[in-house]
Amino acid sequence: MCTLFVYALILTEIALVYASPSQGPFRTVPNNHRFYDIQAHRGGRGNVVENTLPSFAWGLIHGATTLELDNGITQDGEVVVWHDESIMAEKCSDTAPVVPDDPAYPYVGKFITNLTLAQIKTLDCGSKRQKNYPHQLVYPGAQIPTLREVFDFVACADPSHQILWNIESKINPGYPNRTSGVDDFVQKQHAVFVSSPYYRSITYQSFDWRTLVAMKNLDGKIGISALIDVDTASTLGNSTSVWLAGLRLESFPGPSLSKQMAQAAHAVQADVLSFTGTFLVPLSSHEGSSYFTTPEIINEAHRLGMRVVPWTVNRLDRVEELIKDGADGIITDYPNVVRQWAKQQGLRVAPKYPQKRVLSCLYEHMHY
Repeated sequence: MCTLFVYALILTEIALVYASPSQGPFRTVPNNHRFYDIQAHRGGRGNVVENTLPSFAWGLIHGATTLELDNGITQDGEVVVWHDESIMAEKCSDTAPVVPDDPAYPYVGKFITNLTLAQIKTLDCGSKRQKNYPHQLVYPGAQIPTLREVFDFVACADPSHQILWNIESKINPGYPNRTSGVDDFVQKQHAVFVSSPYYRSITYQSFDWRTLVAMKNLDGKIGISALIDVDTASTLGNSTSVWLAGLRLESFPGPSLSKQMAQAAHAVQADVLSFTGTFLVPLSSHEGSSYFTTPEIINEAHRLGMRVVPWTVNRLDRVEELIKDGADGIITDYPNVVRQWAKQQGLRVAPKYPQKRVLSCLYEHMHY
């Protein structure tokens, strides 16, 4: 039933686009590096159910510069595109066990690392609109895709391979039993990267800087992005954070914490520094609060040769502040809105992909 519904939905979308005279020609450019970097967070979860083929389809249609996504590793070693360590009931539903009397069933609530790809493929992760995203399109029956499937689908819609990628390893050093380890992530992700036509268009990001060091050691041609926030920058008792590959921020000259974070990222050879763009840090009872991403940290990152791409910024007033402060890109749940604003401001934005091509490829690549 879900399958028939989603196929009908896609076919209807294709028909509407073919009937539209407003669809202009798609101009070929070498790649998207020349445009302001508007990144579609999880494909653009404000618009479509996250980290699914439909979300990446609409990220292309909305004119994102970069598709941002997350990876987990299954029990049988497959690289899948999903943000969470486990299958959350708020996002996915069980349909049936992969084999009768499967002791692992139901799969909802289980960790990705404890499920096989076959078990994960039975899940419906496209039917539930998230309450914080009331405009989210749902695609009943949409599955958790593998990274290879995402690359294959996007290459169909993007035959000249223009789109850029920002791909995260979802590894938790604080709870090593919840995910695969550093070597598994880096080796398996890298194998998929190098076998795709997008190999030279990928930035590899992580909060766990051990994976960044390992990826850079394995392949220096892949750009890396150091993710950091309040929780990963410091620990209770002033112990070494498990997230920063053994580095202690206070060992860097600073003098401010902002500069120390930039200097630490530079020490792991990060090409990009990626902070939360919206979190407010209390200063004192008299001074109020300050955003975690400040002009000072952007300037220090630039001095050290790194780009700065804050996440996840959905308010245009904050987007405007960050770009004024020198941010090199914005990760957002609403790439269409940020792109429209950026174009209005005279920034050079990536072209939108033709809906008829994208939706035709989506229909071709959806598997149930």
